[in-house]
Amino acid sequence: MKILFTIFLSFFSIILFSQSPIGIWKTIDDQTNEEKSHVQIFEKGGKIYGKIIKLLQAEPDVKCTKCEGDKKNQSILGMEFLWALKPYKDYWSYGKILDPEDGNVYKCNLWVDDNGKLNVRGYLGIAALGRTQIWHRVE
Repeated sequence: MKILFTIFLSFFSIILFSQSPIGIWKTIDDQTNEEKSHVQIFEKGGKIYGKIIKLLQAEPDVKCTKCEGDKKNQSILGMEFLWALKPYKDYWSYGKILDPEDGNVYKCNLWVDDNGKLNVRGYLGIAALGRTQIWHRVE
C-alpha cells in the first residue's frame, strides 16, 4: 500500500509541476526571437514572483537606469521584476511585471500552456492591449 501511495504521489507531483510556473525559465524576446535571460519563478505567501538569475546577452553588472523607485539603478541580475501574481481560474493574474530595458511596469498574467511553455502577458489597462512572450522551461 505504501508503494502504491508513493507512486501516486510521484505521478501527481510530476503533473502538478509540469503545469506550475514555479521553476527556471528562459526568456525569449518576442520581437527579435533571441534568448535573453534565465528567470526563476517562485511562490511566496501564496503569490508568484520572478527574478532574473542569468543574463544571456548583457554584461552581469548592467543596471536598470530607466527604472523608477527602489529599482532605479539596481542591478538587473538578481532583480525581482515580476511580483504579486495571484491564482485566478486556471492562470495567475493581478500582478505586475517590469521591463528592465525601458523601466515600464505593466499588469501581468501568466499561464503554462498545453505544450509546457510559459505565456507571460504584459499589458496596460486591459489584457487585450498588451503582448505575450513565450518562455521555455530550463531543464
